[in-house]
Amino acid sequence: MSLKLRLIAMNFLQYFVWGAWLITIGAYWFQNRHWSGTQFGAIFSTMGIASLFMPSITGVIADKWIRAERLYGSLHIAGALVLCIVPMINDPGTLFWIMLINMMCYMPTISLAITVAYNALKQEGADVVRVYPPIRVWGTVGFIAAMWMVSLLHLETTTGQFYVAAVAALVLGLYAFTLPPCPPRLRGHDHHSWLDALGLTSFTLFKRGKMAVFFIFAMLLGAALQLTNAYGDTFLHDFDKVDAYKDLVAVRYPAIIMSISQVSETLFILAIPFFLKRFGIKAVMLTSMLAWTLRFGLFAFGNPGPGLWMIVLSCIVYGMAFDFFNISGSLFVEGQSDPAIRASAQGLFMLMTNGIGAVLGSSISGIVIDKYFTRPDHSLEWHGIWMTFAIYSLSVAVLFVLLFRHKHEPDTVRSIPGH
Repeated sequence: MSLKLRLIAMNFLQYFVWGAWLITIGAYWFQNRHWSGTQFGAIFSTMGIASLFMPSITGVIADKWIRAERLYGSLHIAGALVLCIVPMINDPGTLFWIMLINMMCYMPTISLAITVAYNALKQEGADVVRVYPPIRVWGTVGFIAAMWMVSLLHLETTTGQFYVAAVAALVLGLYAFTLPPCPPRLRGHDHHSWLDALGLTSFTLFKRGKMAVFFIFAMLLGAALQLTNAYGDTFLHDFDKVDAYKDLVAVRYPAIIMSISQVSETLFILAIPFFLKRFGIKAVMLTSMLAWTLRFGLFAFGNPGPGLWMIVLSCIVYGMAFDFFNISGSLFVEGQSDPAIRASAQGLFMLMTNGIGAVLGSSISGIVIDKYFTRPDHSLEWHGIWMTFAIYSLSVAVLFVLLFRHKHEPDTVRSIPGH
């Protein structure tokens, strides 16, 4: 099997594991277990909490002691075991800790998968900017495939979804040990500072003004991603309280409508090489921020009836908003980092986006919504919520233009932006 097909299989399974339960755990929670919404919010916070420290820790381990593909496989095998425990839990408080352990296993594998793929492609002399995005697109295909499999098998409200995810995680964990070796680069190096000794060298990237600004804005965009994940599906569900909309397709099957976002991802990933090489990371990141603004603005004025086209367009725009930030950002970090700290640098990127950004996005947005956009009858004023999110994204874009200094030289780009 060619290297490209091997990495495609890895990416497909990586996101299949997540897609098998991420979208449908809400149906299991509310329709099967009948637990509270506040407790459910705590379950979703486990992703951000785990991302605060696990990607950085595993990045250090991969850079200093253990081959990245072996660590990657071990985490997925451990995650498979934890997923098998989830159906046995009958208490929401206990499930919080079990899901936190699951996320501690899963979240660092996202950056480790990138590290393994980049290393293998570079060893083959491939142009990573050109070759990696078409490989990564199969991750999104895997997410969609898992989501539709669970739906077609009528497992949305059952424990079956966790077993599907567990089987996929076990297969991926075992498969990972056959991937090309990705050995530590810092093993045996002399330690000249306490950062070297602790394996925290990637944090020295903050000493470079450009990278410090980049990571801050990565955090702010991570907050935007958390907003759309947390409230998009709930927004469409709320229309079932309106007689004019409650029987429409978008209200009866909101997950199907929201899955357009993932389909859009598969298309925009393929556009990344062209935009990165032609326009550079600053233009691509700015495009992502403007796309988030449009995403939220369309939700503000859309509805499942005459305004359905705005909701669908918002889902299409999501592909650009997510890919131009997430995939392009990881490529930029790879290009700006020493190869010896490649795993730690990707872990740092994950920390800023899915860790700090996600926690801040979910916590602050919840406070704002409770204080300003919750009516006396506890219903939500969605137009105001989405417009607030849109203004936030637009403000981030304006600040990014003013503060991020990076000169793009398309004629000198070789394989990674920033080189």
